[in-house]
Amino acid sequence: MILDIADLADGQELSADLCIVGAGAAGIALALKLMNRGLDVLVVESGGRRHEDDVQDLYAGSVADPTLHAPTDRFRCSQLGGSTTLWGGRCVPFDAIDFEKRSYVAHSGWPITLDELLPYYREANRLCEAGAFAYQIDEAFGRPMKPMIAGFESSAFSTDCIERFSKPSNFAERYGPELEAARNVRVLLHATATQFSSDDSGRTLSRLTLRSLRGRSVTVRARAFVLAAGGLEVARLLLANRTLHPDGIGNQHGVVGRYYMCHIAGTIGRIKIDRPTSAVWHDYDVADDGTYCRRRFALLSEAQRQHRIGNFVARLHHPQIGDPAHRTAALSLVFLGSRLLPWEYRIRVAGSDGASLGHYAHHFTNVMLDPQSAVRFAYRMVTGRFLARRKIPSLVVKTKANLFSLDFHAEQVPNPESRIGLGNETDALGIPRIHVDWRYSPQDVATVAKSVELLASDLKSSGAGTLSYDPGTIEAEMTRYGAYGGHHVGTARMGDDPRSSVVDRNCRVHGVDNLYIASAATFPTSSQANPTLTIVALTLRLAEHLQGKLQLTRSSSDKKAVISEIGIGGRDSASFGAENLLSKQLAQH
Repeated sequence: MILDIADLADGQELSADLCIVGAGAAGIALALKLMNRGLDVLVVESGGRRHEDDVQDLYAGSVADPTLHAPTDRFRCSQLGGSTTLWGGRCVPFDAIDFEKRSYVAHSGWPITLDELLPYYREANRLCEAGAFAYQIDEAFGRPMKPMIAGFESSAFSTDCIERFSKPSNFAERYGPELEAARNVRVLLHATATQFSSDDSGRTLSRLTLRSLRGRSVTVRARAFVLAAGGLEVARLLLANRTLHPDGIGNQHGVVGRYYMCHIAGTIGRIKIDRPTSAVWHDYDVADDGTYCRRRFALLSEAQRQHRIGNFVARLHHPQIGDPAHRTAALSLVFLGSRLLPWEYRIRVAGSDGASLGHYAHHFTNVMLDPQSAVRFAYRMVTGRFLARRKIPSLVVKTKANLFSLDFHAEQVPNPESRIGLGNETDALGIPRIHVDWRYSPQDVATVAKSVELLASDLKSSGAGTLSYDPGTIEAEMTRYGAYGGHHVGTARMGDDPRSSVVDRNCRVHGVDNLYIASAATFPTSSQANPTLTIVALTLRLAEHLQGKLQLTRSSSDKKAVISEIGIGGRDSASFGAENLLSKQLAQH
């Protein structure tokens, strides 16, 4: 059942076994996992079914250094489906080393291992619609595949690791009908979580106040609450709730909002492959079920330990789009059309802002000299990106000269001085806006610098090609676009010690008996991997834990008797209130 807070009476009290705050990938995955499990689940979402400017403005905040971090209302969406309404669909699991306590990475180490998460990864892959849980090329295809670079050998990197891509699946569109039909799951839109209330001890949350921008206010009484609102908003909600704890919920030791990580990413150098163009395959492979998969250079765990650096992956990438010297019609076409791209992609087309007329003329000349390839590129863009149900993640362009750049994605190490806090301004509902002070460290620079050095050495020693770059530009290139995208990690980290973490191994907030977090906020380290798949896997693990904690003991026949006695009808506001009465009666048994 999906309703709007406008359907309820002002001041109405709702009840549920479990209240989930946020209807993005985590919130929807949790609700799906608990569907038809005998629990009354209420999901509350600040937004509606589509983007609304005034609701999205609740995400606005301040940034200490705007050159290092995007505005806080970018890369996240306040609406049903959350950021799955805009994500690119890349799915990659964490590596075993990411969970380890590494002596050379301060504040590293998870209280759980990869093995504990593997069963949930497989189900997460299904929910994200990323095909089979197979992330080695031989496992994924079971047949001989083209090598990434023929003749390339490396002791530091593997080229057999792949990344898989969702459609990308908008969880609201994909799973909305199931949520609408569910009898034990209700989704309440335009309901912003504002204030928690507790019992006398302060250890058990009893109520949550929900408010809308139209002046409606309701409360939820639940046996347990889960914050599934994303890495930035989770920190904000905990810090802003100071009635129960002076410094915010779960913040007795000042850990909430600290250790804020994204990823270190960029494009660097000039790669010349000394092989025929047929010896290089850096495009997508398509699995039997239609899933797009792509190889990359993956830094081996042994190399990470040997050189005492973080995790790192890289891909063969096209030459710099903004430089017309590449003489590639397709790339120039992208440059000329860059004004039509979404902001997060437009900023990566170097030189598109402030370019001279002559610069544009050179790109136009590239297109005119090879119009056929430009047309083929445009056709593939329209059919593969805009019309296809499963979209090609990107259009890979190969130059006739076998020239590439290196597109890298690296782990950012935990840093307690990189943090999310509260600013001096409040939003339309009176909640303090967030203030972001994202920082990177010399160790982050060292990870990229050493990894690029190792790759350049291996390309040369194997005779595959050369990677030319200026080592002095590493830091500038990895911070050109600042913190990478919407990967908001670590602000409510997981651990056994409340003095250095916010949640325990089951994602329960230390010091609070019934508050849990389902978000990348709980990740103690960031890995090289995009976070969505791991968020969903951790959420499924949490669902199993909550199922055991909250399982109703009332038999199904007793429940039917109560339903018959109350006389629940259709899915309108009256039946919504009746179902809440049912939940209250069941909770008393």
